[in-house]
Amino acid sequence: MQREQAGVQLPEGAWWDWEVLAWNAGQFRLAAGNDLTYHHGLELVFSDPAFVSCPVMFHGPVFRVATSQELVRVVRQLGEEPPVLVAFEADAGGRAPVSCLIAAERFEVVHETVLRYWRDDATPGQRFASWVRPPVKPRE
Repeated sequence: MQREQAGVQLPEGAWWDWEVLAWNAGQFRLAAGNDLTYHHGLELVFSDPAFVSCPVMFHGPVFRVATSQELVRVVRQLGEEPPVLVAFEADAGGRAPVSCLIAAERFEVVHETVLRYWRDDATPGQRFASWVRPPVKPRE
């Protein structure tokens, strides 16, 4: 199986703040934006993640090709080379950047506005984060 290890290509935008949105057996999903308070505009979706070494929140990742040592580490854990292996350095609030590594079956970049709170005036092309629900209207 051919492994995708090229650097991640992000669309133009201010992708400073990052956080984990979902992490389960079927999906590891990262959200990014300039300020994650009200919305985010980018998601990296890793389908069927097999290995994840990444903080829950971080800033300014610099994506790169995984080193041979990182590949050996992942192969030792999984028993084989993963189809997707993404590596990056990021600011996680410590004295030095943290090295991150994600191995998965598939990888997708989703570029769209995702609102993190309810808005009645949401426009086409915007979607709500999975936890956002419309306000409950009182019964008369």
